[in-house]
Amino acid sequence: MRPIHIGLLGLGTVGGGTLAVLQRNAVEIARRAGREIVVSHASSRSLRMAPEALARVAMMDDPFQLVAQPEVDIVVELIGGCTPARELVLQAIAQGKHVVTANKALIALHGNEIFAAAQQYGVTVAFEAAVAGGIPIIKAVREGLAANHIEWIAGIINGTSNFILTEMRDQGRDFTDVLQEAQTLGYAEADPTFDVEGVDAAHKLTILAALAFGIPLQFSACYTEGIGQIQPQDVENAARLGYRIKQLAFTRKTEQGIELRVHPTLIPAKCLLASVDGVMNAVLIQGDMVGQTLLYGPGAGALPTASSVVADIIEVARTLTTDPHNRVPHLAFQPGELAATPLLPMTEVTTAYYLRLTAQNKPGVLAAVTTILAEAGISIAAMLQQQPESGSYQVPLVMLTHPVQEQQMNAALARITSLPDIADEGVRLRVESLD
Repeated sequence: MRPIHIGLLGLGTVGGGTLAVLQRNAVEIARRAGREIVVSHASSRSLRMAPEALARVAMMDDPFQLVAQPEVDIVVELIGGCTPARELVLQAIAQGKHVVTANKALIALHGNEIFAAAQQYGVTVAFEAAVAGGIPIIKAVREGLAANHIEWIAGIINGTSNFILTEMRDQGRDFTDVLQEAQTLGYAEADPTFDVEGVDAAHKLTILAALAFGIPLQFSACYTEGIGQIQPQDVENAARLGYRIKQLAFTRKTEQGIELRVHPTLIPAKCLLASVDGVMNAVLIQGDMVGQTLLYGPGAGALPTASSVVADIIEVARTLTTDPHNRVPHLAFQPGELAATPLLPMTEVTTAYYLRLTAQNKPGVLAAVTTILAEAGISIAAMLQQQPESGSYQVPLVMLTHPVQEQQMNAALARITSLPDIADEGVRLRVESLD
């Protein structure tokens, strides 16, 4: 039987890892796929691989020329970004070629268009590596948990931010210091905005929400908030209250609509997700039949991510002769069954809160703050009594609230921060019990 020919777009970290896996495990992969899988063509702006690894690969300068090669069966897009990735993927689909990608931004922003084209031309677009690297989370939600109503998904799905928060907790270091180390170690890019501001996690969460709830991909509706405002004292306060701070990606289906949000969050120290440290990723899924399921593993890296890419290639190889209308749907639900369930604006989301305010050390200030909270219908669950530093006339006010709608908290904080004895805007973090 003729081998399956792969056209590989990009030979960077993940592309090089994919080629290495396909070559190193060629015999085992052929046993699983039912036929040999070879990289016949590749295109890359730079080459960092040994020449012998590319000895049997036709290198092409123009990626569009690679996509047009008639002998290429599966196009593997690993160049990242949306331009020219979107155009390359759509061209491959239009020529009847299957596509495998690790590009979360491409799927989150243009997935609806891409999947519609794939449906039209009867091809598969596989994207397991787009979320959580080597963790098979896409297959778990789309296939393994298909008998469940998914109630919510909570994930630590950005290794850079998780590394920073872990170091801040374990070493007492500040955000800027740890970010610089993350860049030195290669965990963070020179421009770390996508990681520390939650954009990368929001791309991934958008995909998970579509799979879990049968809705179109809607990245623009995802609320994102970064971790740059968190200080070592917030990490220490959270620990004293029995919590850890994580950049949490969270989606939940409620009667009013679907929550879709990424932000720093206090979660109980006893929760499974609280023990996920360093650059590791984990996703906690609540299903109505199975209860809670946790998937944990490396969220990035050449070989872990390549493992997911190659798994998709094998899956596509197994289904090459399958009737296109009887394949597993791209977004878990049949294309005509996607729901128009609304996504909740952040102001209508209900959570508990951690508040840290800086106040003048004088009688009546705490009473004024608690009065405003009470008038807004916000009750206090816990407080930390802290002494001012020697010679200081200011004292931190730290408290946890019971769950309340965000718009109520916004209104209360606007009143509190306008008080003459409150020195700054303070820090407000959300709290999730994940039970």
